[in-house]
Amino acid sequence: MSESHQQPALTRCPGCAEPPASGDLFCGACGYDLSAVPARPDDRPTLAITVPPAAPPAPAPSPAVAPTAPHAPDAPAPPVAAVQWPAASETDSSDVPVPVHRATDLPGTDSGGKPLPATPGAHHDDPPTTPPVRHDDRAVVAEPATVVPPDASGDFALAAPDPRTAEPAPTPAAGTKVCVACRSGRVDPDGYCENCGHAQPRERDHMEQELGSVAAVSDRGLRHHRNEDSFAVSSTALPDGSPAVVAIVCDGVSSASRPDEASAAAASAANEALLESLPRGTHPQQAMHEAIVAASEAVNALAQDPPGSAEHEAHRHQNAPACTLVGAIMAGGLLVVGWVGDSRVYWVPDDRTGPPARLTEDDSWAAQMVAAGLMNEAEAYADERAHAITGWLGADSYELEPHTASFKPDRPGLVVVCTDGLWNYAESAEEMAAAVPPEAHRRPLHGAQVLVGHALDGGGHDNVTVALLPFAVEPQGAGSACTTV
Repeated sequence: MSESHQQPALTRCPGCAEPPASGDLFCGACGYDLSAVPARPDDRPTLAITVPPAAPPAPAPSPAVAPTAPHAPDAPAPPVAAVQWPAASETDSSDVPVPVHRATDLPGTDSGGKPLPATPGAHHDDPPTTPPVRHDDRAVVAEPATVVPPDASGDFALAAPDPRTAEPAPTPAAGTKVCVACRSGRVDPDGYCENCGHAQPRERDHMEQELGSVAAVSDRGLRHHRNEDSFAVSSTALPDGSPAVVAIVCDGVSSASRPDEASAAAASAANEALLESLPRGTHPQQAMHEAIVAASEAVNALAQDPPGSAEHEAHRHQNAPACTLVGAIMAGGLLVVGWVGDSRVYWVPDDRTGPPARLTEDDSWAAQMVAAGLMNEAEAYADERAHAITGWLGADSYELEPHTASFKPDRPGLVVVCTDGLWNYAESAEEMAAAVPPEAHRRPLHGAQVLVGHALDGGGHDNVTVALLPFAVEPQGAGSACTTV
């Protein structure tokens, strides 16, 4: 719809912004010629800017902005002549679109109607100036803006290479740390990918290790600011030369001080103890018990006062570093598990028609309620107190009670050793078996990665750590998945 072309009444003077009296031809405040206000142009329909021009555009000088001269705030502004904008080379009626014009078709002018200079940043004959910029209380000279000319197609050239036409990054050499985002770029010493620029997670935030047939993955999760879990996987040989495989997983108690240090110290101490005792011929179940005691002593040592501390003895163990521990040993056809806290071990048979099983019992408020017959398992674990642990490693755990158990599986399967960051999203043995990929016994590292991803997809509210140990035995007939020794 076209608008009316009648000259509207002025509500404010264009020169000083004062309201003129009705019928005035000149402003009473500054003397501005009110009759010189240009009439409104004829209404024209809107045109798409993609319509090509009638003729090839001619190059135009780069635009510049004229600086405003300082003046007294109360002084009246001098009369300014009306700006005469260049008219289009062709005109037409309001019913027919006029030819499209680009900015380069018409010469540019400043607010006074004078042609713009060709040099960017200059104004008439004034020398170019660059005002200082304040930065940390120091004057920094601002660099002039770089004007990128349009290319032959009329588009402005990119300041950086077009990523759509960039050469793919070469595959890093073996042993080079690879970006976790693009999986192809090399990570520089500052922790950034040289291919995509992605900042890499801290070493403790995401850890993966594969050692023969055992693998483990630990991740910070999506809600915690650091990873307070830790793990250790290793292998050794028994006195008869048969292999022994070990996996230890620890979960730092977040309400305690330095939980990340506690879990790392416990995992390392337990692993070292097993690598020392198993080759000597110690029974794996006894070795697991001794390893838990060694881990407890390592965590207790973190609570010792630093040299010169004036802390009172009565508060020595208050809020001491603490963690849970769960471990598994495969040796001599036995599966031995040990734990303190609420981290767990699951058994998932390779033949999924067989029943899976949970091989540990939590040291937690919920487990105590179920054991006492006060609640069923669903009610207990739905309570907000469910994950309050009743057993842990730490100087303020006044009575250490390591739990150990031995099993002799009669069929091949997968041993899942994990923290509650995983089993919160696959609590029952059936749910855990459903989350384990079918090929996990052949690709344990991939299986551990899938399980960590399962927890992250579920919300990742906690640190997530899982170790997988494939247990290979020849089928010996029907029976339960595992029998207690």
